[in-house]
Amino acid sequence: MKPIRLSEHAKEQLLFRGSTEEEVVETIRTSPWQPAELGRLESRKNFIFEKEWNKKYYKVKQVRPIFIEEDTEIVVVTVYAYFFEKEG
Repeated sequence: MKPIRLSEHAKEQLLFRGSTEEEVVETIRTSPWQPAELGRLESRKNFIFEKEWNKKYYKVKQVRPIFIEEDTEIVVVTVYAYFFEKEG
């Protein structure tokens, strides 16, 4: 599989959105890809979280990278993370 590179914007968003580069790479490598806006791609993966985020406890974190597949690499444009109180 092609190498995965995070844009500077995506790297900045990791901190603000509560995700890690490892989670982003795992999501892209192991989850189905879907079309996203502007001709980009996305994938989603749920991770067991069971911690606090912004002073609230959540069981699950969903990581959603938005990326472009180029000839030689996959470039992550941005990253979203969603937090849920319950699984499923």
